[in-house]
Amino acid sequence: MPKPRYAQISLEATPYYHCISRCVRRAFLCGTDLSTGESFEHRRQWVEDKLFELSDVFAIDICAYAVMSNHYHLVLHINRKQARGWCFDEVIHTWHRLFSGNVFSQRYCQGEPLCKAEMAALKEAVKCWRGRLMDISWFMRVLNEFIARQANAEDNCSGRFWEGRFKSQALLDEAAILTCMAYVDLNPIRAAIADTPEASDFTSIKQRIHEALHPEKTATDKKLYAFVGHVNQTMPEGLPFNFNDYLHLVEETGRTLRDDKRGVIHQSTPPILHRLQMDSRNWLYLTQHFESRLKGLVGSVHKLRQACEKLGYKRIPNLKSCADFFT
Repeated sequence: MPKPRYAQISLEATPYYHCISRCVRRAFLCGTDLSTGESFEHRRQWVEDKLFELSDVFAIDICAYAVMSNHYHLVLHINRKQARGWCFDEVIHTWHRLFSGNVFSQRYCQGEPLCKAEMAALKEAVKCWRGRLMDISWFMRVLNEFIARQANAEDNCSGRFWEGRFKSQALLDEAAILTCMAYVDLNPIRAAIADTPEASDFTSIKQRIHEALHPEKTATDKKLYAFVGHVNQTMPEGLPFNFNDYLHLVEETGRTLRDDKRGVIHQSTPPILHRLQMDSRNWLYLTQHFESRLKGLVGSVHKLRQACEKLGYKRIPNLKSCADFFT
């Protein structure tokens, strides 16, 4: 039986989630319609621009993304510390960047005095808005609604554009996060629309390579959740991996996939797989079938049991698959 969204997302279990949205029927998010010859490639820029715009508003970081012809992938990190660090006024001004708020917040921002009851109502609203600003469902809602309206206006039609609500997978440990990020970044290569990671347009791997090659242009324009290496007390918040390791991992995995050598232990298998205690054959398989092979919660059996206990699940989903792939 399907689980409601609130039962799938728990910050106590993990702040990392893989989200996928697909277009309904034969609708085109991007790409070219072979039957009419019409190109929708410009819509990729819509998605990327809106994605970065929203990440600057929400307390949600983008770890990885890939915009494909009829769907897109995101790996998101919920930054609870950032949301809790916002003061009362910051929450209001941040929410007003997306919505009009309410009559009390409008008057408050204009400097008008509020009575005790009105201020109490505003405080309750601000508490709600703070929660929504670190809520993946609200993030995806705003992103998908914007794209749907733009596409429907361009197509001169109305009705549903997306195939229901987005799907999500909870990434419970470092191995699951790393595998899912590589799965997302390798989407264009697996689809044969790009030959190399740096040529994979509208993906996080190309964006990260661009930022690495042009640090002077991105120093004040933070877009993607940073790689910080192995996290310790003196390190800033970020992904607990080294970017050079990750880049090498994606490159070697992509080369192996394109050469049809799935399941073969490549002589250049990156050492980070050994550090995560993950078999290279499982890694190669999951970077092609992550979404279809695993549903809902993803990670080691130990992390899976912990998450299910926190979420109140009576049965443990994905138990055999996680036991097989995340040793």
